[in-house]
Amino acid sequence: MMHDEDLDGPSRLNVVSQTIFRMSQIYQSWQDRWAPHVVWRWVFAVTLLLLFLLRILLVQGWYIITYGLGIYHLNLFIAFLTPKIDPAMDFDDADGPELPTKSNEEFRPFIRRLPEFKFWHAVTVSTISATAMTFFEMFNIPVFWPILVMYFITLFCITMKRQIKHMLKYRYLPFTHGKPRYQSHQEEATRLMK
Repeated sequence: MMHDEDLDGPSRLNVVSQTIFRMSQIYQSWQDRWAPHVVWRWVFAVTLLLLFLLRILLVQGWYIITYGLGIYHLNLFIAFLTPKIDPAMDFDDADGPELPTKSNEEFRPFIRRLPEFKFWHAVTVSTISATAMTFFEMFNIPVFWPILVMYFITLFCITMKRQIKHMLKYRYLPFTHGKPRYQSHQEEATRLMK
């Protein structure tokens, strides 16, 4: 009799692990479907963020959650703007790849520390989590919210000033708008034949 109960335990555990594995596959397939739709993904994320802010304004509370979400999004944004291999931190390793600092140096593409899809995913998940937290009164810690707003604005300005100085010093542009586009050999041959 004891032997039958022992056999039933692992099969139950196996069903749970299979269910979790199947749910992770479904979640991954939804992520794969959303991946090519950059504009719609960000429209969805901004809509979620606006709904969160509307909820905060209507219920007049959960300012600590809002502040924490803002700081987290600021950190994500900085990681999105920063190159994967930071030239400021790479002074010890002379053999590693560096960003070009002169116009005659070899072109190296800008690789982000936090890719766009992971940035969107983290913003979306954190906004949904913060919204869920606003339904629990234990997270509604009373604070004087204007101080949090001023501190966040100050932190944002200081952080962005440092990031812009870093971008100017190492001459990189993390966005594709305004960058020169190079033609392939086929496009150039087609243009010359016309």
